[in-house]
Amino acid sequence: MATIPPLPSRDDVLRMARNTTDITGQLLDTAGNITRIALNTFDPRDGSGAEMLRVLRQTTAELAEASASPQAQEAFYRIVDTLTRLGTTGAPLAVHPVSEPAQALLTALGDSLLPVLDAVEPAVEEFATALGDLIEAMSPLLPAGAGLVAGVLLALTPVLRSAAEVLRDGTPELRRIADALTAAVAPLIPLQVSLAERTANAGANVVRATLPPLADLTEAAAATTKAARPALIAGEELLVAGLEQIQPLLLSSASRAGRVARAAAVRVSAAVSPSAEPGVVVAVAVG
Repeated sequence: MATIPPLPSRDDVLRMARNTTDITGQLLDTAGNITRIALNTFDPRDGSGAEMLRVLRQTTAELAEASASPQAQEAFYRIVDTLTRLGTTGAPLAVHPVSEPAQALLTALGDSLLPVLDAVEPAVEEFATALGDLIEAMSPLLPAGAGLVAGVLLALTPVLRSAAEVLRDGTPELRRIADALTAAVAPLIPLQVSLAERTANAGANVVRATLPPLADLTEAAAATTKAARPALIAGEELLVAGLEQIQPLLLSSASRAGRVARAAAVRVSAAVSPSAEPGVVVAVAVG
């Protein structure tokens, strides 16, 4: 006969009631905050809330229609199939003995890379800013570069197709080549492993013998650089001053070369295209 469980005591009932009250109050406060966020976001007084809801409704409708297309369904199927394969093949790999060195390597890299990342963070930020400025300055050249890349790809397409056809037709010969190379290389692998071990030992001994004099040389070079820093700075200042002095000459030379190139282009165009109206003479003075 089953025993009847004892009833909770008065303290237990009061504690459960207080916990329930606290949780309910927190949930109500959270719901009130969410309501206030929604009212502030979709406030219809200036019309922005209604417009935002309309845009969201239209966007979600287009996404729903796009997700029902055969292309999207095929993409979803591939994603699910890939995740399934990763799940079925990744679980055995996670417990395989080969994964232990990889985990140790990742741990060591994580511990050693954090100080390096902290040290290079300012330089990376400056580099990213400079790279963004460079890309923005080169934006006029991007269409021409894209057209050039497109032309190169179109020119390479027939070559790739021909190569694919040749390789497809020569599959038996390629298999024979692979079998011959495997048969020739397989006996050499043990010898190569032995030579690699001897090379590694010799290289390690050379590195051990080279590190002390290399450290001395580095310290001497650092001391020399520190002593010659004023002369280097003075040389850099002289170089910059010289460039500033010859800058007007370079600009005038570039401008004169541009005028000569434009005059030559006009004359070549006139000679190649004789369909111009008679009696019209184009003359460009070179200053």
